Amino acid sequence: MIYFVGAGPGAVDLITVRGQKLLEEADLIIYAGSLVNPHLLQFAKEGCHICNSASMTLEDVLREMEQAEKKGWMTVRLHTGDPCLYGAIREQMDALDQRHIAYTYVPGVSSFSAAAAAVRKEYTLPGISQSVIITRMEGRTPVPDGQRIADYAVHHATMVIFLSTGLLDKLQTELIRGGYAEDTPAAIVYKASWPDERVFYCTVSTLVETAAAAGITRTALILVGDFLDGSYDRSKLYDPAFTHGYRKAFQ
Repeated sequence: MIYFVGAGPGAVDLITVRGQKLLEEADLIIYAGSLVNPHLLQFAKEGCHICNSASMTLEDVLREMEQAEKKGWMTVRLHTGDPCLYGAIREQMDALDQRHIAYTYVPGVSSFSAAAAAVRKEYTLPGISQSVIITRMEGRTPVPDGQRIADYAVHHATMVIFLSTGLLDKLQTELIRGGYAEDTPAAIVYKASWPDERVFYCTVSTLVETAAAAGITRTALILVGDFLDGSYDRSKLYDPAFTHGYRKAFQ
């Protein structure tokens, strides 16, 4: 059996209980070494075979999985964050389906959640933003028509931008071209939840200079939106004048 496991955003204790248990039981662990905290491998049992997929191709990964299946081993494919976001797991699962190899998927804590914790903010605020757009800049890998940064910026929703720290000059231009004001609050969250986590607050128009001054070139999320500001409307959920299914409004 193959288990796709979300490793969490970085901190060792942010892997799920289920994920840790599977790591402890695995005969083979294939982990994304360029992103996953290597300290998670401390949970591997003695004799567990461990592969770093950073230098492997899809075919290499599948070969290891197939060999493990022939030996009757249990395999954990350890991906950073939650594999549903930029995890490239669909192509692995489809290949396993073709080979009639059973697998299951264990979700993890995404770095976009860890980034919100790092800035101590809520992405969705009454009167400010009720939608979160998770996306990335177009680089060597293209994005579909209508799904570029400027297309999404027009909504003025909260944006969490992955895989774009090395493209900040283009990102900054696209955010403004799409409709964000230059003084829209932004934040660069470097290695959210890791011991060396750092947060740099700025505006949309100062993303490039802020990253350059801090020496940030990779492994960061870009947060954009007025949720980073201090003003918002009070939630109705805990408003004493608001009735819902579990509480009547005070008269």
